[in-house]
Amino acid sequence: MNQPKSYYRIMLGKGSMYATECHEGGFIGVDFGMDIDFTNKLPDDWREFNKKQIPVYQQKNPGKSKVAAGLACGAIHTVSKGIKQGDIVFCPDGSGSYLVGEVVSDYSYHPGEILPHRRAVSWYPQAVERSVMSEPLQNSTGSVGTVSNITKYTEELEQLLAGNTPAKVIATDPDIENVFSFVFEKHLEDFLVKNWHSTALGKKYNIFEEDGELVGQQYPSDTGPIDILAISKDQKELLIVELKRGRASDVVVGQIQRYMGYVAEELAEQGQTVKGVIIALEKDLRLQRALRVTQNIDFYRYQVSFKLNKQ
Repeated sequence: MNQPKSYYRIMLGKGSMYATECHEGGFIGVDFGMDIDFTNKLPDDWREFNKKQIPVYQQKNPGKSKVAAGLACGAIHTVSKGIKQGDIVFCPDGSGSYLVGEVVSDYSYHPGEILPHRRAVSWYPQAVERSVMSEPLQNSTGSVGTVSNITKYTEELEQLLAGNTPAKVIATDPDIENVFSFVFEKHLEDFLVKNWHSTALGKKYNIFEEDGELVGQQYPSDTGPIDILAISKDQKELLIVELKRGRASDVVVGQIQRYMGYVAEELAEQGQTVKGVIIALEKDLRLQRALRVTQNIDFYRYQVSFKLNKQ
């Protein structure tokens, strides 16, 4: 039986600076200053790889936090091992389109060259325009970070590769109780990030940045992407912000607890504590009762107001 394909968005250097070289050379790759040949050193489990390589990354990149190290090592493992032969990659070319290709080799190391941790790719003849993607897919392919798994959009991606523009998809998640909240709160996430410093949370916390780039939005974890990962201005507390997105209350509480466990175990430096915040339109009875017996999780209610000015 053929293994189902997975789909990934891969950045080819910061700002897609190496897209042309990768396209002409038939490869994808990553760097992160890790001048190590990982041949025969790539376990199947990325957490095992991270546990061993995060201290190495921090040694090679003094001053980098565990958050930055986890992001870098996770991306190295995904590109080098997590992506399988036959998987499809979408790579921004820097001009509003995505180079698309099939991964056709295992890992190889190319010391002294750009993006030395590589996989060979057979590129398709046609790129895919970002403008024809649905809004959810645009958000996923436009997320900050080197690698993002976009396999949940398989149906749409396959239609795009076949030359068809799919119908816009709103939400198919069985845990969604309120479709309006799901759609609205995706925009709310972007608004919150853009206006972070004027919010109550922004007075105490900063969204994680790395080399001037926000990496704390949709930060990858082993149980899914964290909506927002922030750190207190005194560097003593890590904050996980999760938007309810119309989901059932027990689902969102369980999810943020899993995120908090991951951050506490894998990312927190010695002496740092971990706190969670759930943001929703309202606190229903189930959410209220769930939060009553949880620790270090606060609730914030957002309020929407519109004003019309006659001209």
